[in-house]
Amino acid sequence: MTTPATPATQPALLIAGHGTRDEGGAAAFRDFVTELGERHPELPVAGGFIELSPPPLGDAVTELVGRGVRRFAAVPLMLVSAGHAKGDIPAALTREKERHPGISYTYGRPLGPHPALLNVLERRVDEVLGDTDRSEVTVLLVGRGSTDPDANAEVYKAARLFWEGRGYAGVETAFVSLAAPDVRSGLDRCVKLGAGRIVVLPYFLFTGILPDRVRHQTEEWAAAHPELDVRPAEVIGGAEELFDLVMERYREAVEGDLRMNCDSCVYRIALPGFEDKVGLPQQPHFHPDDDGHHHHHHPHGGHAHSH
Repeated sequence: MTTPATPATQPALLIAGHGTRDEGGAAAFRDFVTELGERHPELPVAGGFIELSPPPLGDAVTELVGRGVRRFAAVPLMLVSAGHAKGDIPAALTREKERHPGISYTYGRPLGPHPALLNVLERRVDEVLGDTDRSEVTVLLVGRGSTDPDANAEVYKAARLFWEGRGYAGVETAFVSLAAPDVRSGLDRCVKLGAGRIVVLPYFLFTGILPDRVRHQTEEWAAAHPELDVRPAEVIGGAEELFDLVMERYREAVEGDLRMNCDSCVYRIALPGFEDKVGLPQQPHFHPDDDGHHHHHHPHGGHAHSH
């Protein structure tokens, strides 16, 4: 999945995706990479997945190398800095550097929470609200969920930033896998806080198995509570702001303006209940809620991860 070759006057852009068994979600990622390349014909652009979907990230690197690229900036197309952004992608890039001697790369940071994406989320809520007064609406922002508390905290941060200044009655947070509260518990909490109208807003870039699960659980819960107005919203999708933000992350990486937050990284700082994770070598892990989710983590960047 690449753009046409052009003289490499600047580092190429490598976009790293998570991967999904949902073909629609994988196709949305591939279409995004293709369109981004078409928008920037001066820049070689390629993209690949860590797992589950073709093409693998390694194939994207090999393709760039075959086109004469020796330097590139890798941007994780991910909203939060969880295990994939912190461990899997750097480990994969280290392997590619060993496979292709002479290449060099810089690594960008994940996308969110960013004001531009919060604006897209606001539009997604507006699309289902119609003329409803925002002050009567509670939004439940639903993230992917992680075994990394720092990643889960980023979703809460996004929810708080989304609440500020937008006039909603409230913005609550839930997760669809691996972390509490789950979608049903999040909806229960909204009701206990007095919500009568709720918009369930998936904090995902593209469609896939987990966003579909958010919608299914929302509709199931709403059917059991017919007295309430509960509406599911759409994912972020290929919005104009997303294209601009990926290029912003690319420029940060190329210019060395990297601001990865390690202040609350469970693999670097002893957080209560997670002290045993500090400095441990990374181990294989399995996400039980993600079909076929198997891969290995490796130490990187001077601090080991384990989860």
